[in-house]
Amino acid sequence: MRILRFFKITLTMFRFGLHEVALSHFTHRGIKFLLRVMPASPRSDLPRGVRLRLALESLGPIFVKFGQVLSTRRDLLPVDIANELAKLQDQVPPFDTEHSVALIEQSLGRSVDELFDEFERVPVASASIAQVHFARIKAGDNLSANAGKPVAIKVLRPNMLPVIESDLALLRDIAGWVERFWSDGKRLKPREVVAEFDKYLHDELDLMREAANASQLRRNFAGLDLLMVPEMYWDYCTSTVLVMERMVGVPISQVETLRAAGVDIPKLAREGVEIFFTQVFRDGFFHADMHPGNIQVSVAPNSFGRYIALDFGIVGALSDFDKNYLAQNLLAFFQRDYHRVAVLHLESGWVPPATRVEELEGAIRACCEPYFDKALKDISLGQVLMRLFQTSRRFQVEIQPQLVLLQKTLLNVEGLGRELDPNLDLWQTAKPYLERWMNEQIGWRGWLDRLKYEAPQWSKTLPQLPRLIQTALAHRYDSQRGDESMMLKILIEQKRTNRLLQAVLVFGLALGAAVVLTRLWISAHGG
Repeated sequence: MRILRFFKITLTMFRFGLHEVALSHFTHRGIKFLLRVMPASPRSDLPRGVRLRLALESLGPIFVKFGQVLSTRRDLLPVDIANELAKLQDQVPPFDTEHSVALIEQSLGRSVDELFDEFERVPVASASIAQVHFARIKAGDNLSANAGKPVAIKVLRPNMLPVIESDLALLRDIAGWVERFWSDGKRLKPREVVAEFDKYLHDELDLMREAANASQLRRNFAGLDLLMVPEMYWDYCTSTVLVMERMVGVPISQVETLRAAGVDIPKLAREGVEIFFTQVFRDGFFHADMHPGNIQVSVAPNSFGRYIALDFGIVGALSDFDKNYLAQNLLAFFQRDYHRVAVLHLESGWVPPATRVEELEGAIRACCEPYFDKALKDISLGQVLMRLFQTSRRFQVEIQPQLVLLQKTLLNVEGLGRELDPNLDLWQTAKPYLERWMNEQIGWRGWLDRLKYEAPQWSKTLPQLPRLIQTALAHRYDSQRGDESMMLKILIEQKRTNRLLQAVLVFGLALGAAVVLTRLWISAHGG
């Protein structure tokens, strides 16, 4: 089976002329001769990016999804190929409804008729990993607190794991050959890209993980009137079946339909930016697959104009280190301090240690400076990122996976925003959120928040300090027993330690009082 699949991939490459694109990078005489004598592909007149996209679409849903993941690695790909792969649509014919019913009954342990009053046998959506049916939970189901509610049922495609493992094995082999025989192969890191794809695929195969992601995002936005996330009905969720609140909305790409319904389109664009920056800079947890197929807008009276998010298989998370790195880089960019940006890249270990700071600084300046002289509404973050990633290839910058997801999502958001409102000023819209977040991260508010976070641990550790120090001193004395001069030194050191502890205690009390007074002042002045 694997050999047959390999032959199909090879024939597809020849049919779309991908061998011409790949072998054109080789300078060996034999390969050049081979290219001259081989018949030309009927698709030779098409650009290389279009040929690659069509080939992946013909190879099936797993390769389509691989192309989608590959399109996010703009630090590795030429711009024309990355742009073309971004057009891949994850839409495939649905599988037989009988398989859906069998999987639901097998996973939930009850028949569909026992579980649901209504079950729409024709799926409303179908993708490479799963398809979705609408249904209504049985009104008289005493086992569920959600009886009678309309739901969407996401069902994993049957027998996906063997197909995925087979195709992944082939992709690993191909990646190894590319890295071994192509001069530019090592820089492109094909094996790392395949490993990243492997992780995404296996994460998406576990629908319980997706349900947990959705639940977290819903909780994060519970207090904001911006984003609607479907509730997960945990009594009906397994690793292969996901039952959630049914969401009804208009796809974000249908701008004219939304405008006809009375939705304020410029406001919608601004709120999309706000949602993205809230996820990233407030929560450090963001929906990383925000293409138009996963975003809708509600036109129901009680939630009119609110965004609806769907499909939570891929999410991104940022650590405190990532946030700090982003904060300092953003501050440096806004201040045009390109030297600081270059130093941050060196300190993070993302560029080789032998890199000259001045050279990297000059390259970053050449990328960013032209855009600062334009009106803010004419600046595209996507364009800036593209030039930065081209520079990163030159300096062998190691792009971190979580920041690649962030970059991918930012490009999606900017694309959606400009489609809704071509005059959208992404930077000006984002600036208040960036300033607020940077103040929270590296300003005095951030310092107070970190102090509150660490205070419980300090309150536990501080009372133990005298005993811990005494134990350490006693151990040191035992090792130096009989030495009177050493004993005298230990006694003097212990007195100094006691004075230090008293000072720490006084400082801690003063600090606590300062925190309380500051919070009272902020509350009194509406801060």
